[in-house]
Amino acid sequence: METYKLYIDGKFVDAETGETRPTINPATENPIALVPVATKGDAKRAIEAARKAFDSGIWSGMNIKNRAKILMQIVDKLRDRQDELAQIESADAGATIRKTSMMDIPIGIEHFKALVELGERVPTYEPLPWIDMPAISWNFVHREPIGVCAGIIPWNFPFMMAVWKIAPALIMGNCSVLKPASDTPLTALEMAKTAAECGLPPGVLNVIIGSGAVVGEELCTNPMVDKVALTGSTETGRHVMKLAADTIKKVTLELGGKSPTIICDDADLSIAVDGALFGTFFHAGQVCESGTRCFVPASIYDTFMERALERVNHIKIGDTSDWETSMGPVVSQSQFKRVLGYIETGKKEGARLVCGGGRPDHMKKGWFVQPTIFDEVGNSATISREEIFGPVLSVIKYKDLNDAIQMANDSIYGLGGAVFSRDIPKAIEIAKKIRTGTVWINDYHLLNALAPFGGYKQSGVGRELGPHGLLEYTQVKHIHVDLALNRSKKFWYDYILND
Repeated sequence: METYKLYIDGKFVDAETGETRPTINPATENPIALVPVATKGDAKRAIEAARKAFDSGIWSGMNIKNRAKILMQIVDKLRDRQDELAQIESADAGATIRKTSMMDIPIGIEHFKALVELGERVPTYEPLPWIDMPAISWNFVHREPIGVCAGIIPWNFPFMMAVWKIAPALIMGNCSVLKPASDTPLTALEMAKTAAECGLPPGVLNVIIGSGAVVGEELCTNPMVDKVALTGSTETGRHVMKLAADTIKKVTLELGGKSPTIICDDADLSIAVDGALFGTFFHAGQVCESGTRCFVPASIYDTFMERALERVNHIKIGDTSDWETSMGPVVSQSQFKRVLGYIETGKKEGARLVCGGGRPDHMKKGWFVQPTIFDEVGNSATISREEIFGPVLSVIKYKDLNDAIQMANDSIYGLGGAVFSRDIPKAIEIAKKIRTGTVWINDYHLLNALAPFGGYKQSGVGRELGPHGLLEYTQVKHIHVDLALNRSKKFWYDYILND
């Protein structure tokens, strides 16, 4: 069993106390590695290393083409290790090997590559209109790195989330301190190993593992940190925002969701039913923008439910290292208990459980929960309001599209959503009325590195990915060049100076 180390200032080091803890395979409940438990002092060392590296200009002052060259070497080495990383991610996060091999790792690497390439094209110079009042001047915007950026990532997509925090910060010239989730830190540490092999200057990237109450709070309050980027729950986002307020840090927050899927009466049900199931049960429902509220018109409700209950049987739960397995466990015992608790709440509040609802009979170990579907659910039910983060779908009947849109928007969240219809112009108009950051039409979950991702309302602040996400890692500086070169023309000086 491998023992990992923290990555601080270009070196792999033990936590200052020497304390370690095991990471557990959610599918087997067996330990797979030992990882250090960072202290507040370790967090400070990582922040100081990033501050020193940034202030030295060794990275921020490097030509962006040269930064990109180093980062693309990391991409190439990650691609060489793709199969190994897929196995580590599967064991650490409880994801199926099918998913980590086909999606998480290869798509994460492609996102890294795309963000680096896009970063090279983001202009640091933006012209502004010329003005001639009170005198002619040349004005422009200069974009420059923010400084030290802290990234705090969750346990559901460890590799992908590390990419989303590291790649944009580094290509835009910042230095980074990354805190992976304590339950799933391994691929982030493997990424640090790869970065160290590629000549990344010391301090540019630091990876530390520790609790949110200790390490996370230091990242959010330390005055040497200029920006905090969090992907996590809305509750955590509120706390991070408060912690960052004392030093007025820039924050980007990608938070929780309770996303709506609207099935129109003209939808192709072969696509819509499978899309709704994919929208909820992908990665056992542990996706922030999962479509866990499915709105179905009364006219096709029975047909939809009949097909959904037949198709859900095609989801295979089992050994995550088996290529045929299509859904794995939830990430931890505490998450397992949380999901089962919500299922019991749904039943107590009167929703009808039509499939699933517990541990699969054939899986005696591991934190597995069956794909679970409720119907006869009201939009005000607890399971329709609160983010469960597990494989639980609420199917809600609606009268007309206005009713569906109203219920879709009746939520504190606004992260994702979907519309299924054969009428694309109509679907686009519905999408425009849903108050969320991303809406899929006749699909779900597919994200690309060139498109912005983030939430409305209590689902977040700011955007990740695409040009919008890269600009979140820059400061905007206005530079004014006055062209009244003769002192006599600068009459505004005379407002306070008498000859």
